[in-house]
Amino acid sequence: MTVGELFLESVSTGVITPSELSWLAQRQNLFSRVEEAAAVRLGRLLDQGVIQLGCRLAQRPGSARSFSAG
Repeated sequence: MTVGELFLESVSTGVITPSELSWLAQRQNLFSRVEEAAAVRLGRLLDQGVIQLGCRLAQRPGSARSFSAG
């Protein structure tokens, strides 16, 4: 997983999971400037209520998208 993938998934679904948020926080000292900007933007979207902390429902079989936080 990359910060960019996490950003796009969170913006497209409106949800970020606790494990994804933990992953983001644990690795923030390794981010490039672009990744840092994306992480800050995610934080602002959380603060504004655009992105919610929660869980995503499982995708149906045959769905084009799958995402793993591990």
